[in-house]
Amino acid sequence: MVFEDHQRAGAMTDQSAVDTAVKRLALALDALDAAVERRREADRNEEALANQVHVLGADRSKLAAALDGEAARSRRLETANREIATRIDAAIASIRSVVDGGV
Repeated sequence: MVFEDHQRAGAMTDQSAVDTAVKRLALALDALDAAVERRREADRNEEALANQVHVLGADRSKLAAALDGEAARSRRLETANREIATRIDAAIASIRSVVDGGV
């Protein structure tokens, strides 16, 4: 009878060890699933950031092109302004000479 009790105790201990191992395996699998999900989320966040960087780069390129265009327009306006100022000065000088010559 002692031998049977020892066998039962051994079987229980073996079953208990298996149960413990199964529980540890389940916990490890749960932890692995959680780590995989965190990695997927990190990958999604990284992709979203890469898309935002791409969009910002495209916006920057558009803004740089617009700035270049406006700078060129500003230079043309400055040139036109100088030409107009020169013509006005010449017209004023011409009018003064007519007024001075007529007096």
